[in-house]
Amino acid sequence: MRRLFVSNLMSLDGFFETTDHKLDWFVIDDDFLDYSDDMLRSVDLILFGRKTYEIMAAFWPTAQDRNAGRMNGLAKIVFSKTLASADWHNTRLVRDNAADEVARLKQQPGKDIVILGSAMLASSLLAQGLVDEYRVILNPLLLGQGNPVFKDV
Repeated sequence: MRRLFVSNLMSLDGFFETTDHKLDWFVIDDDFLDYSDDMLRSVDLILFGRKTYEIMAAFWPTAQDRNAGRMNGLAKIVFSKTLASADWHNTRLVRDNAADEVARLKQQPGKDIVILGSAMLASSLLAQGLVDEYRVILNPLLLGQGNPVFKDV
């Protein structure tokens, strides 16, 4: 059985983004990039909610980052009731019942599955008992306010 884990960056006071949805405060250093390399080699599927998918799909296809090849090559699923299409290479759009789809995916053979960002999706799947592990990358700063990583949990 495959495991589902969530990998999220978080401020010391528990937020993943500012109130105006900015992500420019993330500390991206060699340690983080090394973690990302290892993490991406351990999975064969990435799950996203709509907002995170749109950010990632706008960045990765033309990125020169050392993880770009892996991010673009991995299978991806975006869960959204409102997104018209999912055009990023190797991405499938699922409109309904994320919990049922994830439960089915976890039963299939393969490597682990990761949720990157997508705090609302992650929280809903955590509430359904489908998340096996949370990996929180703590950033050494306080935002004071924002959107919490563990919303409604």
